[in-house]
Amino acid sequence: MKRLLIAVACAAAPFAAHAQGFPNKAMTVVVPNPPGGMNQIHAMPLSAVVERLTKQPAPVVNRPGGTAAVGTAFVANQPPDGHTLLITTPNLYLVIEKDKLYGIKSPYTLAQIQPVALMSADPLIMVVHPSVPAKNVKEFIALAKGQKGTSTFSSSGPYGITHVPMAMFLDAAGLKMRHVPTTGGGPAITQLLGGHVDATGGGVAAVYPHVVSGKMKPLASFGAKRHPALPDVVTFREQGVEAEAYLWVGVFTAAGIPDATLAQLRDLVRKAAADPAFKDALDKVKVVPNYLDTEDFKAFFAADYKRMAKAVQSIGKL
Repeated sequence: MKRLLIAVACAAAPFAAHAQGFPNKAMTVVVPNPPGGMNQIHAMPLSAVVERLTKQPAPVVNRPGGTAAVGTAFVANQPPDGHTLLITTPNLYLVIEKDKLYGIKSPYTLAQIQPVALMSADPLIMVVHPSVPAKNVKEFIALAKGQKGTSTFSSSGPYGITHVPMAMFLDAAGLKMRHVPTTGGGPAITQLLGGHVDATGGGVAAVYPHVVSGKMKPLASFGAKRHPALPDVVTFREQGVEAEAYLWVGVFTAAGIPDATLAQLRDLVRKAAADPAFKDALDKVKVVPNYLDTEDFKAFFAADYKRMAKAVQSIGKL
């Protein structure tokens, strides 16, 4: 009888371990934006690889609204079991900084969000319409100052990921331009392509095909170093302007996740980020994978937040 009980216990052990493992049910990959864009570019291949590695469903669900605030708040209020992931950009904290300016209570706090890993961190690229007679930042600044505030730039929206870096540049250059906000990164690019504005900022994935075709002219990268897909585009810093900003994409989950589960989630995301299928998906749109595990990501996040928060405060109320 004793042997029988031991045998049953041993046979049941693998099933018990599996039941207590992670993930033990379907996962949800939340994109807090409409379909398309950088978050979707990362979420779709990440989801496919996670499903293959875990044998569990991991559907991508778009929850747009409020400059990503709606989808972020949804994840922040989910059970802290690691089964709901958030794929997002600096909009995560830009919403909070904007709300501070206006004395508004944000729909979530950063304390409700657990960083898991950084997936990529491409610099923003400042581009101008081909008709703008400037070959570098110095010439552009002189040209814009001569126009006495009538030159224009488009953005994805007030305090958004393409507005704040451009404002950072204007502040560093002592320059004034007229801001033309739109409803997203795509419309901001369209405004420039149509010749309705002089300049805009965009991620490498968004501007690369138009730069290659000659429909827009790159003047500077917001990165600390040049982007490998656009090696001839010099950085702002190389041109004497202190402006640094990235269109990074990270993986987050609800805070309060047990340490053991977080360790398993980190391992899963690390394996997915290293998978050739995920890397190939990013390579197709010229996004460079830049994986950072939780602690390194937190350090990157803190430095980036500090720079961008300062720029938001400089913008002030609109």
